[in-house]
Amino acid sequence: MKSAGTKISEAVTASLEQNRTDGPVKAVGCVIMASGLGRRFGGNKLLADFDGQPLISRILECSARFPCLRRLVVTRHAGIAALCREMGLFVLLHDLPDRSDTIRLGLGHLLAIEDGQDHIWPPAHSHLSGCLFCPADQPLLRPESLEALLQAFFQNPDSICRPAYEGRAASPVLFGRRFFPELLTLPRGAGGSFLAQKYPAQVVQIPVRDAFELDDVDTPQDLARLFLLSKGI
Repeated sequence: MKSAGTKISEAVTASLEQNRTDGPVKAVGCVIMASGLGRRFGGNKLLADFDGQPLISRILECSARFPCLRRLVVTRHAGIAALCREMGLFVLLHDLPDRSDTIRLGLGHLLAIEDGQDHIWPPAHSHLSGCLFCPADQPLLRPESLEALLQAFFQNPDSICRPAYEGRAASPVLFGRRFFPELLTLPRGAGGSFLAQKYPAQVVQIPVRDAFELDDVDTPQDLARLFLLSKGI
């Protein structure tokens, strides 16, 4: 019997196959955003224990289910970089302060790979139709919700796709390739929401089942609350 994760991966892979052109495969970049300093948490929250694993492991495991994603972890933390490299992930370690830096560096590195400047993926599998930006501190995001986000994007490749609960949009956010130039030149400190607000007609909201899927961890209290919620899923 196939696992739920296998079925999800196969469904998205099938959509990817259906969205091929005569050119390269339309893969999707995936920047795992792991550069926050955790000031409100009192330390590096992404290495904090969440059900026996570092918190960041949740998004790494969730995103690993989808072979169409070309993942890159962007972080300011040597400990995060070491952990992710041990897991076989590609990592960009930097020392710049702003969210816009994480977006620019991550997308820029993925595009450098696409151009053949860094031979990580075969060229036929590196052309990016879009890029997904995933915070590393949303431990209860369901794989099914990420699947729905990808499916919506494959049907609307020039859009900005983001999950929402009762109209409240949140992360992760998936941008079509047409937005790459502006993502690379965001105002200092701005995030993807800057473009979502600039182009509201291009935003596609994908409903999630529960509000807590979109909650992130800012404090130890958030971590404890989401851990308790995870036991009831």
